[in-house]
Amino acid sequence: MLWFWNFVVYSFAGFLLEVAFAKLTGGRAGRKGLLVLPLCPVYGAGACLILALPRWADSRPWVLFLLGGLAATAAEYLAALYHEKALGVSFWNYGDLPGSVQGRVCLPFSLAWGVLSLGLVYWLHPLLSPWLAMIPAPVGWTALAALAADGLLTAAALRRSGSTACLRWRGE
Repeated sequence: MLWFWNFVVYSFAGFLLEVAFAKLTGGRAGRKGLLVLPLCPVYGAGACLILALPRWADSRPWVLFLLGGLAATAAEYLAALYHEKALGVSFWNYGDLPGSVQGRVCLPFSLAWGVLSLGLVYWLHPLLSPWLAMIPAPVGWTALAALAADGLLTAAALRRSGSTACLRWRGE
């Protein structure tokens, strides 16, 4: 269950990061991720890939920066591909940014993911992982059911509407 909690907590952290980024840059504050839960699963997936990197990378900050950035970029690319091909929507387009690959990923955000991977591995994860390990299994199974239900509802809403607008906060 620990990997599940890693995914959930870092998906929530990603949601908070998206909201903060939108406020700081004057961008859209629209929801990204799920219909009900305040989660951005691409961040959870990216964080899990970073945490799954070989332990020897942890002791080499430049290697962690590079591999972490690549891992999170891969998660972002695959998420964009899934959204486009399976659900018929697109959450972002980096086509006008340097180093863009089909508008799905770009160099500035890959570098940002590298920096974030350092914070995740050296600071945030060591702080949170002991607490996450203490969550009882029944709570985890209940949370998993809620996440799965929200994921299915989100996929159905996106496919039906063909637009990410269905995920926006009410009154936005």
